[in-house]
Amino acid sequence: MAQSYTGGEPLAEVVRSGFVEGSHRGSVVVLDAGGEVVFSAGDVLAPIFPRSSSKPLQAIGMLRSGLRLVDSADLALVCGSHYGEDFHLARVGALLRSAGLTESALRCPPDMPIGEAARAAVYRAGGGPARIQMNCSGKHAGMLLTCLAAGWSVEEYWQPGHPLQQRLRAAVEEFTGESVAAVGVDGCGAPVLAVSLTGMAGAFLRLVSGAPGSVERTVADAMRTHPELVAGTGAEDTRLMNGVPGLLSKVGAEGVVVSAVPGVGAVAIKIDDGAARARQPVLVAALRRLGVTAPVLDEMAELPLFGGGTPVGTVRALQP
Repeated sequence: MAQSYTGGEPLAEVVRSGFVEGSHRGSVVVLDAGGEVVFSAGDVLAPIFPRSSSKPLQAIGMLRSGLRLVDSADLALVCGSHYGEDFHLARVGALLRSAGLTESALRCPPDMPIGEAARAAVYRAGGGPARIQMNCSGKHAGMLLTCLAAGWSVEEYWQPGHPLQQRLRAAVEEFTGESVAAVGVDGCGAPVLAVSLTGMAGAFLRLVSGAPGSVERTVADAMRTHPELVAGTGAEDTRLMNGVPGLLSKVGAEGVVVSAVPGVGAVAIKIDDGAARARQPVLVAALRRLGVTAPVLDEMAELPLFGGGTPVGTVRALQP
């Protein structure tokens, strides 16, 4: 049985009207440019489910299995958790049509866009949940196209025993340097693979440090060139990759984020209660520990809390 994640330490506090009303615990690991741990808090060696932070590693497995995309923007979308904006849906639809597929081939569940503006637009138009709107539809489209390129059946492509998923698992294990400790079912229905925060930080460091033209560098470059396709307008990943030169970032559900900067280092974070609001300030603090500076980090260092529509407090990092 895999070692269980034992939980973390207090990483962020919630301050309202000058009163500390709560805190968020979690784990964080910071690696230097050589991959050595320079700071850690909590349990950074036990396996966790990185959720969507694993998508760049899964994309490596797709490319190695024969996926060929004309536009690097499509690769960014395959690595992303899109907000369901019109430009996201148009690109997913075009990917499917390029392979003679329709939205019905996607096995991610029907969902509403995760972007607030996009979700509101669907409601105003009288729409409802759809598979293509699910934030992982880009990844699923990439999986389908990979199966067709490799000559594999698209039936049950999301099942752990399918040749596609075995290739994706191999890529995750190679780049994290770890054996997958457990296999679960992600929110989109595809497998999610348990590895450690330290393994994930090391994997992202390998992506941004890869030689030009290598498969890992190809993935990192696509994401950094098209951050709006990795996430969406105003999203954490979008803002960070637009605002910090060379930075690669990918959030995951349940309070996970992994980021790396070439020649500088990498960070991986898990917030124990899954609160996304704590993830951002803790990441900013960890990047600052590596000496990373940028106006966007100043903007994202604290999340405002509101009372009566007016800012009355903040969520801020306690450490590192």
